[in-house]
Amino acid sequence: MARKTSPPKPTTVLLVRHGTTTTTGKVLPGRAKGLHLADTGVAQAQRAAARIAELTRVDAVYCSPLERARETAAPIGKALGMRPKVERGLIECDFGDWTGADLQKLMKLPEWQSVQRAPSTFRFPDGESFTEMQVRIVSALDKLRSQHPGGTIVCVSHADPIKAAVAHAVGTHLDLFQRIVISTCSISVMSWTPAGPVVLAVNSTGESLKELAPS
Repeated sequence: MARKTSPPKPTTVLLVRHGTTTTTGKVLPGRAKGLHLADTGVAQAQRAAARIAELTRVDAVYCSPLERARETAAPIGKALGMRPKVERGLIECDFGDWTGADLQKLMKLPEWQSVQRAPSTFRFPDGESFTEMQVRIVSALDKLRSQHPGGTIVCVSHADPIKAAVAHAVGTHLDLFQRIVISTCSISVMSWTPAGPVVLAVNSTGESLKELAPS
């Protein structure tokens, strides 16, 4: 008789948004270089690191190449005794000509309605479309999780890519992804099973992560 093979164990991905910066909620920083965590963001990153360090097993820490993401990943890596690895697929959306623009001014533009209500139709001037961003982040997560079958990994990224990844995991159309809130240094958790992704937490900012498991 043929031996029964056990189904592959799920791979768990912790998506962490970077901590607060001096421009959070004020401008659209995008991929501009030189933006660092504010003191509040540093403290947030340390708290996130302490929460993640409670887990029994973490196999790797990955982060966007931008400074604010690397500075958030650093205390997580330190708490786990591992060096974070830069993964370009986790980078912020390319906002093109809108990079660095004041959010209050952007909200007055007619295009802002498309950004909020029909993002799948919108491309940032001389930048990336939301659809391209979603394909990029989902592809990056697929690649990373395939390298750690049955394990747990941490991916430090940015609000819009994380929202797009969560929307994809729950089967929500990209045009509704703006309804998902991803706060600074929040942790969203997904577990990839043979049947597909299971979302265990979204925008978690306080409770223990140790008990998260598919029901």
